Amino acid sequence: MRKSIIIKKLGLFTVLTALSFVFILACGKMGNVDQGRVIEFDKEKGTVTIIRDMKADPKNPDYTHLPPFTYEMPMNPNEIGPLPKVGKRMKLDTQKNQIVIFDTATQNFKTIDYTVIDQKENIAKDDPLVFDKATEKSKTFPVIDKENKTITIYSKRQKILVTFSLPEEYFALPDDTWNSGDEVRIYYKEEGKARRFMNISQTDIFKK
Repeated sequence: MRKSIIIKKLGLFTVLTALSFVFILACGKMGNVDQGRVIEFDKEKGTVTIIRDMKADPKNPDYTHLPPFTYEMPMNPNEIGPLPKVGKRMKLDTQKNQIVIFDTATQNFKTIDYTVIDQKENIAKDDPLVFDKATEKSKTFPVIDKENKTITIYSKRQKILVTFSLPEEYFALPDDTWNSGDEVRIYYKEEGKARRFMNISQTDIFKK
């Protein structure tokens, strides 16, 4: 009787162990999800480079993870959402009057102090200051005025429209330096090869 109980217990243990193993394998087959801000996109090569978001919190993203990571875009075009807008702006800190960019030359982040010219808060995405109701399209930002050495940025996530001035040296940088690249979510099974590409900025899930 006791031997029969032991055998049954061992049998149950074996079954549970087998089921756990199958579960682990199934989870592995489901793949992984990555998320970040796009700093480079090469349509011809089919690659996208992101700064990973270590929090994945739409209201408080954390773009501080280096080095940047490059994915091959999905082979199946049906698994690709809207193509991403590229940008090097990682953070706009209106409390400290600083902007953090990804510097391509050094492959590192750079914090730049700016002087505020004008700042408006609580600007919704359909506000006339940032949205053209006649064409029903958002106005284009940033606005870079090289003659007056000013840049105007609108952050949809922060609901802030700010114009600031910078030293002349910074106006030699590419215009996309001041853009916030689209936030994207990538599903993959093999490291560096996207199976599904979702642009969550342009589908309005993420408020940048």
